[in-house]
Amino acid sequence: MKKVITNTILFATGALLVTGCAGGNAGGSSSIPIGIGFAQTSNVALLGQDGINGVKIAEKYFNDKGGINGTPIKLVYQDTGGDEQGAINAFQALINKDRVVGIVGPTLSQQAFSASPIADRAKVPVIGASNTAKGIPEIGDYVARVSAPVSTVAPNALKVALKQNPNIKRVAVFFAQNDAFNKSETEIFQKAVLDAGLEIVTVQKFQTTDNDFQAQATSAINAKPDLVIISGLAADGGNVVRQLRELGYKGLIVGGNGFNTSNIFKVCQALCDGVMIAQAYSPEHPGEINKTFRQAYKSQFKTEPPQFSAQAFTAVQVFVEALQALDKKTKISSLQLPQLRTELNKQLLTGKYNTPLGEISFTPKGEVVQKDFYVAQIKMEKGGSTGKFAFLK
Repeated sequence: MKKVITNTILFATGALLVTGCAGGNAGGSSSIPIGIGFAQTSNVALLGQDGINGVKIAEKYFNDKGGINGTPIKLVYQDTGGDEQGAINAFQALINKDRVVGIVGPTLSQQAFSASPIADRAKVPVIGASNTAKGIPEIGDYVARVSAPVSTVAPNALKVALKQNPNIKRVAVFFAQNDAFNKSETEIFQKAVLDAGLEIVTVQKFQTTDNDFQAQATSAINAKPDLVIISGLAADGGNVVRQLRELGYKGLIVGGNGFNTSNIFKVCQALCDGVMIAQAYSPEHPGEINKTFRQAYKSQFKTEPPQFSAQAFTAVQVFVEALQALDKKTKISSLQLPQLRTELNKQLLTGKYNTPLGEISFTPKGEVVQKDFYVAQIKMEKGGSTGKFAFLK
């Protein structure tokens, strides 16, 4: 901790330098650093980019509204890549080098199980914006998430598929066996299938780094399924869809949470059409903040905002509103960094937030409490290079 030299708290160039004690206020040129640990490289970047788009919109939105009672926030980025070590390195840099007040991330649940414990031990609050596997909030007292658990979201897609085709009896399941989230999600899907009285005719495993799924797709088609359920990321999952269709499968396909990105359209293109995905966000959700977020996203990216962007925006919003509330009770300029992180963690868990996802709050363990969920179906545009998520009633 830096030596006290003035009665101010200085946030500069993304590094928090605590140089003050009670009574100080941040200067107009200072800023409060919030860490962003998302994948910017590797095959996971298709998901990480959605998150980065969302947090950038949040940074501008909240700074235009005055930031933290007059002090702007500054997002500090570290690339987690696509594996656990990348996430560990990113979190260590955000905590120790960038000295952020809290972290949004990482992109994958698999990474969270390795990186979030580091933040928890350092008593740095973490908000997962795309971590939906079982056990994420239980990592520690400083770990929360705004991404609803897969156990809440995934079964909704199966229910809608059965409405579209009540004659479904036989189900083929695919999942990425090297990813914690997809292993967790497929367990939820398979339980929902059996609970619905359906038969699982085959379970096909793959790796998130695979490109060729011909053998698995052929084996699944030979089992004559009425429905295929895929738990994978955008790159691998999209290729499973493409290769199933190319080999002649014509039945319904349900994709997992890893499909909740418009980046999947470029992977399976026209063959994405008709895939159903359960979602925790709808661009049409009523509310002023979602309307503003949606307009900003469409203006910048010329398409509707995907779920991961909305969840990333929401994670930054939680940090901002918790900091605002904390500052009104105890001026954050009077707190040294370790105390600020601890008090921020307590504050964010007790708040209620009106977000693009709707109204949310947290359980004492850090699990998100959310009311509204949806199911969308991919509708590809003519030519097959662009598409949209059409929400089903």
